[in-house]
Amino acid sequence: MTPSKGRRLKGKPAAESRADMLQVVLPNDTNLLGNILGGTVMHLIDIAGAIAAHRHARSYVVTASVDSVDFVHPIRVGQVIRLHAEVTRAFRTSMEVEVKVYREDYITGECRLTSSAFVTYVAVDEQVRPIPVPPVIARTAEEKRRYREALARRRHRLALAARTHHRAGRKA
Repeated sequence: MTPSKGRRLKGKPAAESRADMLQVVLPNDTNLLGNILGGTVMHLIDIAGAIAAHRHARSYVVTASVDSVDFVHPIRVGQVIRLHAEVTRAFRTSMEVEVKVYREDYITGECRLTSSAFVTYVAVDEQVRPIPVPPVIARTAEEKRRYREALARRRHRLALAARTHHRAGRKA
């Protein structure tokens, strides 16, 4: 069901979009050093982020962009990878989702942030046309901070995309 044009959607608390994923890192997920593959981490970031976006928009979503991902600490075979995703802000048809990645040693209980990313998703209908999403209601001080900062990140993303598309157009 597509919301009617021009109709203002009711806001939803950021907390309603939260998604947490856990997975044991197995040998087939790792490189020759026994560390989880970066591509596997990026794949899981996209899945966790999409779940949060689905929860917020209650629609299909497609990935529009991923900010840089830095791998600060390795996650080793036998450790648990934990991902936490939450929508930080919604625009007209897009949503920014912050995904944090942790490693957890299930023997010692030690938990450490290993990477994070901001992923942008666009809500779409069955014909893959963008549709409006509800605004985010930021309640906690942390949610309000992320909400404010999301606008600057969006402006930076759009400017970078415009430059990239402009350069690609010149080479065609």
